[in-house]
Amino acid sequence: MKKILVFLLVVGLVFSLACCQKTETKPQPKPQRQDREKKKELADTGAMQMAEETDGAKMYYKAPAGPPPQAEPAPLDYNREGYDKIDENPFLPVIGNALSTFSIDVDTASYANMRRFLNNSNMPPKDAVRIEELVNYFNYQYDEPEDAHPFSLALELAGCPWNSKHQLLRIALKGKDIDTSELPPANLVFLLDVSGSMNAANKLPLLKKAFKILVEGLRPQDRVAMVVYAGAAGVVLDSTPGNEKQTIVNALDRLNAGGSTAGGAGIALAYKIAQDHLVPKGNNRVILATDGDFNVGASSDSELVRMIEEKRESGIFLTILGFGMGNYQDAKMEKLSNAGNGNYAYIDNILEARKVLGQQMWGTLYAIAKDVKIQVEFNPAQVKAYRLIGYENRMLAKEDFADDKKDAGEIGAGHRVTAFYELIPAGSDEEVPGSSELKYQETTLKDSRNLLTVRLRYKPLESDKSLLIEEAVSAGDVSKEEPSVDFRFASAVAEFGLLLRDSPHKGQADYAAVLKRAQATKGDDPSGYRAEFIRLVQIADSLK
Repeated sequence: MKKILVFLLVVGLVFSLACCQKTETKPQPKPQRQDREKKKELADTGAMQMAEETDGAKMYYKAPAGPPPQAEPAPLDYNREGYDKIDENPFLPVIGNALSTFSIDVDTASYANMRRFLNNSNMPPKDAVRIEELVNYFNYQYDEPEDAHPFSLALELAGCPWNSKHQLLRIALKGKDIDTSELPPANLVFLLDVSGSMNAANKLPLLKKAFKILVEGLRPQDRVAMVVYAGAAGVVLDSTPGNEKQTIVNALDRLNAGGSTAGGAGIALAYKIAQDHLVPKGNNRVILATDGDFNVGASSDSELVRMIEEKRESGIFLTILGFGMGNYQDAKMEKLSNAGNGNYAYIDNILEARKVLGQQMWGTLYAIAKDVKIQVEFNPAQVKAYRLIGYENRMLAKEDFADDKKDAGEIGAGHRVTAFYELIPAGSDEEVPGSSELKYQETTLKDSRNLLTVRLRYKPLESDKSLLIEEAVSAGDVSKEEPSVDFRFASAVAEFGLLLRDSPHKGQADYAAVLKRAQATKGDDPSGYRAEFIRLVQIADSLK
């Protein structure tokens, strides 16, 4: 009996020791604690999870402190950039199509974006090349307006460099230069994308540097508010006087990237803040800076365009600044700027930021005329057919020209607008698609030596009724055997665009010819932009 008891004691002791040697399992935190930890993690990474709704639609965001987290680098072949297909304008016979109508465009985003591709040793996608934006990137020596209108108009006609049988017509506008002291107070709202997709050196860090350049040029009478958006939208800086520069810079420095992209909510909030601080007869503007990759809430092009079309009726203008690469949504941003009485630039480096937000700050941010439209009526006795080079997404129906409800482009202080038409002279035996004899109508030509009549409509900022400028022009008035230096340089830029697009209308366009003409017309070039263009032509020629 004693042996049995000893045996049982030994078995029990061995069993107890075995249990003690098992790995201890840590207790799992309660779900509530997990939620708290997750919220803290999101706040620490800069995600927009700390936004709270107060006073109706007004939201405030507590900006996180500390350096931004490091995102995983995108693979080299990662590319979700978005561009709309461009169907180039065809040659149109003047008989049956005498009127050509389009909205002006002062955007320059396509040029800077094209430069980014070439500097990375890649040819840009064809649809990333909008020729009018390449041409309008440069300053030209156009005359200042001399009458009551806020811009001047000039035309020049010469031979077409890439087709010796054709002519090239340049239409040039020059916005009035206005001294900074004469500009009305500005009510600006910075709308900044701080979502996770902006966590790259050429995105949010470059954005901060760019906006600090803009802050340098603010005046005491100007005011700035700052709205950011990622998973939600919020205000990080209430409307602040322009002379409190350090306060504005400090708000920029606190921004980190993280979270999804609720662009629609950010746009709605920014317009509300701009409306709350609206300056009657002032410069009221939202400045949106983003890569355009919206993915939360209202994000489709049609939703966002409708939203901005509604907001533009309040007298608040829109500027869009694009940043980054890989997921860059060019098509979306161009549509939004077109819908919002706005302009659109792409910031690929700090020098471009200095150009757009420093040297050309008030031209970028202050419009001197809105809804500017051009309509050209060609004389079939002088011109057989014509083609507008570029402006494909700015074309208007002829009826839109006199319709003041039809939106068009804005021109800023000091801005220059250039448009080229390629003309087939009357009497040419060249076949033009679409030309045909009418069976039931006869065409009678008026006896006129005029080449064309150009008409412009624009609205003063304080009016919803347009004013008309009209000028009839004969070939002798504008024809040049030796075109001006600016004409030749601008035509070289247009020809370069035809080559980049591999245009069906490029004729005998050639990189060597572009290079030779650009080098001969570089001029003084104090900012180096023409010299840079020559270098880009050389890169493209090497890559072709």
